[in-house]
Amino acid sequence: MNHRSLEKLHVIGIRYRRTTPAAADERGLDAYAASNVYASAGVPFTVEEPDIASRECLGDAVSALGSFNGRIADTVAVARRLGNVILMTGGDCSHATGIVGGLQEAHGPGLRLGLVWFDAHGDFNTPSTSQSGSLGGMPLAVCAGLAHPEWREGAHISAPLPTNRIVLVDARNLDEAEGELVRATDITHAAIGPGFPGEKLESAIERLSEQCEAIYLHMDADILDAVFVPSHGTKEPDGPDIAQTLAAVDVVMATGKVVALSLVSIYNQGSAGRVSVQSGIKLLRGGLNAWKHHGTAILPLIP
Repeated sequence: MNHRSLEKLHVIGIRYRRTTPAAADERGLDAYAASNVYASAGVPFTVEEPDIASRECLGDAVSALGSFNGRIADTVAVARRLGNVILMTGGDCSHATGIVGGLQEAHGPGLRLGLVWFDAHGDFNTPSTSQSGSLGGMPLAVCAGLAHPEWREGAHISAPLPTNRIVLVDARNLDEAEGELVRATDITHAAIGPGFPGEKLESAIERLSEQCEAIYLHMDADILDAVFVPSHGTKEPDGPDIAQTLAAVDVVMATGKVVALSLVSIYNQGSAGRVSVQSGIKLLRGGLNAWKHHGTAILPLIP
């Protein structure tokens, strides 16, 4: 496998909940900048914050989400063509579709991309399995081509990801119908450490690495036990601590194939928000240090 050291980092900051502008520093982006955490990659970095006009968010929420993710995808594609690895911060899991679309835009729909999804939830619901109908519970299913084609196409995902190239890590709280759908596919449900459900992470990532040429590592902050992200809107008990999570991140980074990383859903609100932000900074610093140590894949670009 061809890989190289990190050379440039492009940070994509998302100041939105789906397509709704977030108030103040709700997404933690100003706190990240003040901490200088992005310098942990040890390479030059740039920061860009895509936006969407309010008129584009009128009407159908799914189409609007597709449009915004298309903006994210374009940002990713430009940055990749300039030789950057991608870090997305702020935002939420719905914005991961733009990262997948942008990687396909830059490297072609034939890119053998693996997706590693760190989350307390599956985010694998469809309109027919969801109990709430929340779009926030569907982005992984959108990436796999099982829900909302208009969202997927808007996000520039031209080739849905085969489920055998998706590793769902932890997901300790799955809806019943969602869990049945996960088990009916070739998704690997992996454990983050001893005592957590799923296949051993090391074996799952080794198998994924053999099947793909690049990896996108996505993290929802609620992967952590609720005590570390007390302001999170969907926090869950019985999760891993920061050290356990970073050890799992290192397993993924050690493939040398990670080209994009995201950490989303930090809620910087009140005293609980300050705890969550500090957890986010620790995850970012540790993740970027691991990325710097292990390097990234060399991939061909399309014009």
